[in-house]
Amino acid sequence: MSLLKKTISGLFWTFTQQFSVQFINFTIQIILARILLPAEFGLIGMIAIFISVGNSLMDSGMTSSLIRTSNASQKDFSTVFWINLFASISIYIITFICAPLIANFYKQPILTLIIRIYTLSFIIRAFVGVQTTILTKEMNFKLQMSMQIPSVIVGGVIGIVMAYRGFGVWSLVWMNLTQSFLFSTQHWIRTKWYPAFIVDRERLWFHLKFGYKLTMSGLLNTIYDNIYNIIIGKFFSATQLGYYTRAQTLQMFPVTNIATALNKVTYPMFAAIQHDDARLKIAYKKLMQQVIFWIAPLMVYLAIVAEPLFRFVLTDKWLPAVPYFQLLCFSGILYPLHTYNLNILNVKGRSDLFLKLEIYKKIFISIGIMGALYFGIYGLLIFQLISSLFAFAVNTSYSGKMINYPVKEQIKDILPFIGIAFTVGALLFSLNKFIIVPLHPHDLIIIIMIGIIFWAVYLSINWKLKVPAINDFRHLILKR
Repeated sequence: MSLLKKTISGLFWTFTQQFSVQFINFTIQIILARILLPAEFGLIGMIAIFISVGNSLMDSGMTSSLIRTSNASQKDFSTVFWINLFASISIYIITFICAPLIANFYKQPILTLIIRIYTLSFIIRAFVGVQTTILTKEMNFKLQMSMQIPSVIVGGVIGIVMAYRGFGVWSLVWMNLTQSFLFSTQHWIRTKWYPAFIVDRERLWFHLKFGYKLTMSGLLNTIYDNIYNIIIGKFFSATQLGYYTRAQTLQMFPVTNIATALNKVTYPMFAAIQHDDARLKIAYKKLMQQVIFWIAPLMVYLAIVAEPLFRFVLTDKWLPAVPYFQLLCFSGILYPLHTYNLNILNVKGRSDLFLKLEIYKKIFISIGIMGALYFGIYGLLIFQLISSLFAFAVNTSYSGKMINYPVKEQIKDILPFIGIAFTVGALLFSLNKFIIVPLHPHDLIIIIMIGIIFWAVYLSINWKLKVPAINDFRHLILKR
């Protein structure tokens, strides 16, 4: 199969996997949000950073190294497997010991037991890190999807039943553990790879030399992705953190899925053509335009219908999260491009530069957060938008130089889509506020009506202007 056909097939199955799995998970989260209290979601939000940090550390970036290694053998895979397993056990022990300190930091005693049970997922997931990497390297996303869907459904059912029976926050804990266990078990039953008792020092050093820089970068990124949870959890209430995490979850549903799906496909694809800068630039440009062409209008649309959406989906008790959600929508427009840009650095073997850029961005965020905190939670949310723009500028500047695609040219290629999306959004916002809302239609009718008008106008304008993204979409996806 050619690289193009393999990539298109990979895109189809990874998007199918990502959105089907996450749609099921999203539906489960909505049901749980209607049952549980915001404060109970806030408790899980408080420990999110520690879960993410643990996941980053136990991988050591070596699975990314496996993907870019064209001649990876059983020595490579087995070495990474045993090192990741050892790391996950070590990290769990450290987390177990530190749990009371974390609970004391937030002044939430219940967090001690929650952390000790929830983080068992570190060890469970370490058993399938390499198997998942092999499937990703082969672009076999169809099998990944067929294993993930039943895991999410069964775990979700257990979580919902426990929530209805009054287990509160523990329904979220056991749902996660069930999903992790079932997903891991299926890998051992359905995939063809099993580890040998091999830890090769030479291969360990090879992957660690590349991977540790990605781990440090990922660790920094993880900490700062969750820094708002820490600050809101520490300086505000668990309920406010619950509002923030729900708003972020709803906003990140399309953004994260697009970013994750693209990352899974573009990283091995870019790795296959890493020495051909001309092809890299063409592929990079087309995919970047596709991302912005769809994600910019989607985020604008969601911001417009935020209030009826929250009321209809999550009930009135979550309405205080609406302004959080609207601000997060705007900061999420460029989010998929961050990972996408940095993939260029990875396939070029510049994990050192990857780490350097993460340090630059985190220094900027650290200084900005100290000033933003003075203006309360809304100051923090506005600064998230500013930091997203800064991250985009930094990432594109360095990755663009490597493939002769400067920042100005990149901005020129995506700005029309963003401009059209915001123009149509402004018109629809006025229509909704001054004409539709005064008529007092049902929330679902508002969501559907605004959606039909918004997308019809947005796509019509782009079609009339004959933007390249539409033709690329027809050629790549519709094959016309």
